[in-house]
Amino acid sequence: MAARIICIGNRQVRGDDFGPRVYDCLAAKPLPADVDIVDGGIIGLGLLRYLEDGRRVVFVDAVAGFSASGGMVLLDGAEVARQCVGGFDHAAGLPYLLKIMPAVLDSPPPVVTVVGHEGYASAQTVRTAAQCALHLATESADNACRA
Repeated sequence: MAARIICIGNRQVRGDDFGPRVYDCLAAKPLPADVDIVDGGIIGLGLLRYLEDGRRVVFVDAVAGFSASGGMVLLDGAEVARQCVGGFDHAAGLPYLLKIMPAVLDSPPPVVTVVGHEGYASAQTVRTAAQCALHLATESADNACRA
C-alpha cells in the first residue's frame, strides 16, 4: 500500500471526535487499493506500528491553536512535532508521537501530513476532510482540501 490515513480522537467527546467521524465517512465508501485507513481512536504511542513501513501517512485529528474555531487546516508533520513541549503524558498526543517517530522507527519515517480541525465540525466539513485526506494520500491534493 502506498499510503495510510490514520484518524484519531475520542468518539465520546464532542470536538475531539473529528478523526473518528472522518474515519466513518471514509469507511463507508470504496477506497483505492493502495490506501489503508485506520481508526486510531485514543491509542497514542500504539500508533507507531502503523508508521513502520514507510508509507505516506495522513493523520486526521482535532487541533488547537492553528486556526479560528471551525477552521480546517493542513499541517506538515514536522510542524506538529515542533508543538511538543516537555515529556510524555496523556496530553502530549500527536505532537509527541511525531517528535519521537524518527528516533524509534527501524525504517525511514514516512512523509506525514495532518488534516486538522478546530472545534466541532459540521457534517459537510467532515466530508470535505475525508475527501482531502484521500487526495493527500493519493498525492493529488489540488482543490480538494479547501473547507
